[in-house]
Amino acid sequence: MAYSCAVIMAILQEQRVDTSVRVQEVLTKYGCNIRMRLGLHEAEDNRCSPRGLILLQLCGDAPPAEDMKKELEAIPGVKVKYMDLDF
Repeated sequence: MAYSCAVIMAILQEQRVDTSVRVQEVLTKYGCNIRMRLGLHEAEDNRCSPRGLILLQLCGDAPPAEDMKKELEAIPGVKVKYMDLDF
């Protein structure tokens, strides 16, 4: 398999304050496969949403999307979806 950066992963954290440390540990473990990371959450003047969304672009000869998904979904309140855009 050729080197590719065509996997996009979305990670939803229902309670991001409670799950952020464990999610970060998984992302650090696979850090060499992450080219892009974007974190999104709703923020207002007087409150910050407990939900958060992280978007990743995964790269490598065989990006470890399924392994990452399993580890992340083992964390309560974390949901993951990914797609391979290998055209």
